[in-house]
Amino acid sequence: MSPLLIDRRGPVVTMTINRPEIRNPLGEEGDGDRFQEAARTINEDPGVRCVILTGAGKAFSAGGNVKAMREQGGAFAGAGVRIRERYRHGIHKIVRALWGIEVPMIAAVNGPAIGLGNDVSCLADIRIASDQAVFGATFLKIGLVPGDGGAWILPRTIGLSRAAELLYTAETIDAKTARDWGLVSKVVPHESLMDEARAMAAKIAAQPPDVLRMGKKLLREGMGVSFDTILEMSAAMQALAHHTADHKEAIDAFFEKRPGQYKGE
Repeated sequence: MSPLLIDRRGPVVTMTINRPEIRNPLGEEGDGDRFQEAARTINEDPGVRCVILTGAGKAFSAGGNVKAMREQGGAFAGAGVRIRERYRHGIHKIVRALWGIEVPMIAAVNGPAIGLGNDVSCLADIRIASDQAVFGATFLKIGLVPGDGGAWILPRTIGLSRAAELLYTAETIDAKTARDWGLVSKVVPHESLMDEARAMAAKIAAQPPDVLRMGKKLLREGMGVSFDTILEMSAAMQALAHHTADHKEAIDAFFEKRPGQYKGE
């Protein structure tokens, strides 16, 4: 069974981290390539309009393989310079691949999202949590720092003060607290999590696909560039959008009070 399951249903792709018997750790050999290939396939397919990321079994992802760390095996074997390279060409491939997905991504957090798992959930545009979900940036508890870029993504998700509290205390928070902190958008009963995620994905997938990707690009770029740069990017993308067939269809649908039928043209 593949450690990363891909399920395509119309315009929505569900990616499932699939090591349920060991709580879905990430960073095993080949994981970087698997996620890169999945992201490349999604980005190159204009028919894909939304992605759902979740975990199999009871956990979203418990992060890195702590047993392998204890045994100093696998990705954690050998000298420090070797471990650094495995991070760069393993875990960093995973987070770069997920961050680079061009369509909106929903993390359906079905259980514990700890360490790397928490940071991976933050790479999604939207997070929905099961009422059984737990979140934590618990790196310091095992004598490590966020080696996955979490020091960049977590403060941008919940603010510096909350991110610092999670990291420095190494404590976990429940789903309700995660919602109060803005880490997740909503908390739903565990048994309805995927239904909620699919319903949201369907709403997203109903939008004009090309401008949907443009909208995500603008939001992402807006996190790190100047206001003037975003204004220029917005004007350029808007000019392209005005000349799409989907824009004309959207205007017609607005006046005719009906849902738009978009073809990505």
